[in-house]
Amino acid sequence: MSQKKLAHSHVLERLISDDSFTNTEAAEVMGLSKRQVIRLKGEYKKHGIDALVHKNIGRSPSNAISDELKQKIVDLKNTTIFEKANFCHYREILGREKYGIHISYSTLYSTLTSAGIKSPMTRRPAKNHRRRKRKTREGIMLQMDASPFDWLNNGEKYSIHGAIDDATGKAVALYMCKEECLHGYFEVMRTVITGNGIPISLYADRHTIFISPKDDKLTVEDQLEGVMVNDTQFGRAIRQLGITLIKARSPQAKGRVERLWETLQSRLPIEFALKDITTVDAANTFLTGYINEYNTQFAVEAEESEKAYRELSPSLCLDNILCIIQKRTFDNGGVFSFYSRTFKIVADKLDRILPHKGNINVLISPVFGVRVCFAGIVCDAVPFIKPEKAAKKASPKLGKKYIPDDSHYYKYGHKLIKKVTFEDNDIAILKMLEKIFLWKMPA
Repeated sequence: MSQKKLAHSHVLERLISDDSFTNTEAAEVMGLSKRQVIRLKGEYKKHGIDALVHKNIGRSPSNAISDELKQKIVDLKNTTIFEKANFCHYREILGREKYGIHISYSTLYSTLTSAGIKSPMTRRPAKNHRRRKRKTREGIMLQMDASPFDWLNNGEKYSIHGAIDDATGKAVALYMCKEECLHGYFEVMRTVITGNGIPISLYADRHTIFISPKDDKLTVEDQLEGVMVNDTQFGRAIRQLGITLIKARSPQAKGRVERLWETLQSRLPIEFALKDITTVDAANTFLTGYINEYNTQFAVEAEESEKAYRELSPSLCLDNILCIIQKRTFDNGGVFSFYSRTFKIVADKLDRILPHKGNINVLISPVFGVRVCFAGIVCDAVPFIKPEKAAKKASPKLGKKYIPDDSHYYKYGHKLIKKVTFEDNDIAILKMLEKIFLWKMPA
């Protein structure tokens, strides 16, 4: 028994034996209310010092989970699927319809740690970075990046391209490809613009998809002379859309999208395994719905409710912007070469303005294939096979026919006869064989 309870027992004994010692004085000494002292005094008379012992000591709480349920939780956590799940994510999965186990995080934590299971989320010492204030409105700035990882649990790395809103922390687009590539970022932009609108700016790293490698090589003199670095295909596309590209110098500068990858790398492989997702197409289909689940749990409200996204102008075709554009020259038949293949312009709209020869912009995309743009007009292009030139037949050479002499070694087919070796005293036999098999044919 604690020293405090022993002191309380001495006060109660004096209260019972000494009539001059009042309940009010006892309450001041014990630090309790007068009503509590009266209750303890009655209990003390009946049960003695045991009245000071709490009645729940040795009893399990009414809301405690059973040992069987604890063992089930531990066994599930030790399976291959949930082995790498952090405790918070694991608790969310247990609460789903398939398992129906609803417990608090503290109960889950104590259950797993008492079984010797530690969370896979390591806690590294925090580093001091100057925290940048969030943008005030949704759509002012999106942070964009890609993350290579073993998302499908097959030992092979794939890259998920994504964009997250700086003001709210909402994941606005996710798209998986084999590698980090231009097509992945174009699909992210397509999802952002069709679902929300055109953002004001993008915050991205200095990957060559976003910025030309020559961007940092211009001298001050070059800049004063007006020398410009050509845009990348992605840079050209967002310039057409009126989006400003902000170049990050470190991962910490775009920390929100880096934090997004940390969360998704912990959760998505487990979600893919639970859904039996093993292909890129199935993963992209799942990601379109998973974004809402992620935003419900992790997104915050923007400082201002009005969004900063702009609507796409009706005069702009998004497919003709989110594509690769290169210049080519066409001939008087409207035919041009592109990557070792030949195409013909379907010039229904260009008959009046298309010259005999000139330059065009060739648009290529997995969405529509190959198109051409001339004088602001876009039309289709179809494969074209040029007729092959007729090959000239070589004229036969007139020469004298060679006829070997009758005495020529190969005249009568010596090579067709198997050579036989004889001793020196068998020369007569050899001459006989030659006379039989190599005799001269009559004329």
